[in-house]
Amino acid sequence: QVQLVESGGGLGQPGGSLRLSCAASVPSFRLYDMAWYRQAPGKQRELVARITRGGITNYADSVKGRFTISRDIAKNMVYLQMNSLTPEDTAIYYCNRDPSLSFWGQGTQVTVSV
Repeated sequence: QVQLVESGGGLGQPGGSLRLSCAASVPSFRLYDMAWYRQAPGKQRELVARITRGGITNYADSVKGRFTISRDIAKNMVYLQMNSLTPEDTAIYYCNRDPSLSFWGQGTQVTVSV
């Protein structure tokens, strides 16, 4: 059974940092690329960071140099370190495989505001 449980969101200040975690109960987790996605109010869900099964990372231009994705294969965990936050980072953040499964977790809300 697939489970994706995101945590670590909350209220962040502009210029601040947050670290998101994802517990991914995905069969054969180590064989798949994983990603963090986000959906801001009134916008479509977008992929912000990807990590391949070999550890290669890719980022959306909007977060490049500020966000870092990582994974712990032994623990079936995926992380997103978010630095230099801006109000434009406000969104619900989700983790999933890449390409994504049809199943999504509940996400974790990130709000960046003074």
